[in-house]
Amino acid sequence: MEPRTLAIDVATVTEAAALAAAHHMGEGDNERADQAAVTAMREVLGRLPIHGRIVIGEGGRDEAPMLYIGEEVGSADGVAVDIAVDPVEGTNLVAKGLPNSIAVLAMAERGGILHAPDIYMEKLIVPPQAAGEVDLRWPPERNLGVLAQALGRKVTDITVVILDRPRHTELIAAVRRAGARIKLISDGDTAPAISVAVSGTGVHAVMGIGGAPEGVLAAAALRCLGGELQARLWYRNDAERERARAMGISDPDRIFRTEELVRGDNLIFAATGITDGDLFRGVRLFGGGARTHSLVMTSSPREIRFVDTIHAHDIARIGVVRL
Repeated sequence: MEPRTLAIDVATVTEAAALAAAHHMGEGDNERADQAAVTAMREVLGRLPIHGRIVIGEGGRDEAPMLYIGEEVGSADGVAVDIAVDPVEGTNLVAKGLPNSIAVLAMAERGGILHAPDIYMEKLIVPPQAAGEVDLRWPPERNLGVLAQALGRKVTDITVVILDRPRHTELIAAVRRAGARIKLISDGDTAPAISVAVSGTGVHAVMGIGGAPEGVLAAAALRCLGGELQARLWYRNDAERERARAMGISDPDRIFRTEELVRGDNLIFAATGITDGDLFRGVRLFGGGARTHSLVMTSSPREIRFVDTIHAHDIARIGVVRL
């Protein structure tokens, strides 16, 4: 697998999903936006020169007709890879026209991406400066103090993103006691997770419980950017513990590090904005075409590209191309 060769091809996959979903922004229909993105992503994936296998996708074979876990994608005449996808990370955000919805894909050699069960995961995400310095088992106040010191800031200058859920009542109270600023979000913690590792976004940490598949996708991005994600599965019942064991996670209470969630040496990550957010510009539609903003990265060689693409469907209607 040559990541550099495939990277731009992978970007076309997330671009296609974002373009398809963006046409349904604000319609109030989560399923319609998601299905449009799934169909578009599946079609473009089918043209890539890979022998791909979905390890994180839209659910099991019985739950999803396309991009289901275990589905084989690509032209089947290329390198064997495992793929994690989320055609619309934040379907509620697209349906309501809210910020930070993205289309995401991670690709690595076979066995390079943890096949995480579709349950919850407790996460602590910090930028490169604090990687290796924090600990998910510590109280939030202690981690925030370490983070502030690593960034050369006061705790009061730190902004933490937390999903606005009743399960986070105690976490929110602890962060407030520490003095950090909080940005509560309604859905979609993957885009903020990536933003943590990019200077200038105004996001310094993500804390709390969100989806495990989304945690693996965030870990793929952080592998390329140098940030850190620490996580442990969070179970609502014994059935979810058994599901984790059935998927090969022998210690259900294990704390995972970034490199354990995404182990591959040859990693490709791509994300395209659907709606505007802290890091990505959303899809902009205009007469004759559209414009997308993507982040495309490889771990070896480590290359990070921000890709601004004009999709010219009718060049005569576009006229002059603008910066």
